[in-house]
Amino acid sequence: MGRKYIGAVDQGTTSSRFIIFDHFGRIVSVDQKEHAQIFPQPGWVEHDALEIWQNVQEVIRSALAKGGISGSDLAAIGITNQRETTVIWDKNTGKPFANAIVWQCTRTDRICDDLSREYGQDGFREKTGLPIATYFSGPKIKWILDHVPEARRAADKGEALFGTMETWVIWWLTGGPNSGSHVTDVTNASRTMLMNLNTLEWDAEILEALDIPRQMLPRIVPSSDSSTWGSTEKEGPFNDMIPVCGALGDQQAALVGQTCFEMGEAKNTYGTGCFLLLNTGENAMKSTHGLISTVAYQIEGQEAVYALEGSVAIAGALVQWIRDNLGLISEARQIEDLALTVEDNGGIYFVPAFSGLFAPYWRADARGVIVGLTRYVHKGHLARAVLEANAYQTRDIVEAMEKDSGVKLSRLKVDGGMVANELLMQFQADILDCPVIRPEITETTALGAAYAAGLAVGFWEGLNELRRNWKIDRTWEPTMNAETREKGCEGWKKAVARTLEWVE
Repeated sequence: MGRKYIGAVDQGTTSSRFIIFDHFGRIVSVDQKEHAQIFPQPGWVEHDALEIWQNVQEVIRSALAKGGISGSDLAAIGITNQRETTVIWDKNTGKPFANAIVWQCTRTDRICDDLSREYGQDGFREKTGLPIATYFSGPKIKWILDHVPEARRAADKGEALFGTMETWVIWWLTGGPNSGSHVTDVTNASRTMLMNLNTLEWDAEILEALDIPRQMLPRIVPSSDSSTWGSTEKEGPFNDMIPVCGALGDQQAALVGQTCFEMGEAKNTYGTGCFLLLNTGENAMKSTHGLISTVAYQIEGQEAVYALEGSVAIAGALVQWIRDNLGLISEARQIEDLALTVEDNGGIYFVPAFSGLFAPYWRADARGVIVGLTRYVHKGHLARAVLEANAYQTRDIVEAMEKDSGVKLSRLKVDGGMVANELLMQFQADILDCPVIRPEITETTALGAAYAAGLAVGFWEGLNELRRNWKIDRTWEPTMNAETREKGCEGWKKAVARTLEWVE
């Protein structure tokens, strides 16, 4: 039997999944497992990287079993991952020196403050496309090396390895301590604050500024790479040797899964956070309105393609917070029904700056607020404000993107878990005053990783074949009048102003 499927590991912030796709980009089988969210202190977020690797193996085996599929049916494996989350481990044992520091974690604020004082908040932006911020991996590496003496000693001796989560998973899939491949693709490397966007190489001056040994960093490779980075082991979860040859950070993977291959095409992903990417072609466009420049993808033998990105820290995570911390709902999907019990937000706004504000504000001193409370307000209004927060945060990014690019957004492709929420999608179209389009296959993050791997081994011939797989499921057209829209946006901006300067 020929190899007729592609497998994709989707290692996300709250769970790990393995999804098997056919030639038309349709899901054949899937399994998912959540991992623990560890909060040692306010603002700190950690994951157990070994738990994640164990879960990855379990979902691979389960998805194969559910689909009646064997490893020999898979042509290649792609990986997509929560970006910026940082793990450092012993290359001889595979044991992490500490829990992984998650992208949302703010423990590196002092490191970033010191760097900003010395170099300016945009001191590395010319090279990296990024401001100095707690979001990115470089300061997280420095924090571990500064606070875990065993990690520093191992790094200095060349026995410690750093990786974001795709690097960690690829290393284990291809052998782990037994000569596992230590690589990162250009999209993930572009999120470390350590890679030069123009050369696509680690920057020696920034490494020196953060006191990070070069030998602990992975080799930077294209997102789709026919040379592969090794194959899975026969004794591993696939019980077969399968090329591992595609990797993309989750938001870039969604861009690829949405087939936004032309300059000017954009997508927004509504997941734990919210991430809007605009394809800017083969030139890294510099932002002057609070966005970041990043690598969108690179196919082996071709120039890298870049994107402007607006990143929101808390989107779907706010629904989880309402569920887990307040107990207003028992399942995330119930937020829509609760919000539909009211006609509007009752005059309240919820700005979820739980770990500061990301784009376009970049304010680590901000903290979450609910404003406009009166005795009239009840849980239905709060649920509505939770959903509206996602749409307003997206509008903030779109406004910045239009100022940077000089192009008004004509339509927005959307994906991620929250796009099943039709109330949110309609409000998003209303507040942006443009159509919002949901594709038939909304698992675009895993699909993008599958596309990267499949292109590398010739499972798909080229980008046009991928475009033919993309089909519209539903489009939401704006129905809100301009006066109502602008009044709502003014209230949102007033609410955002109330979050600032909370942390001294």
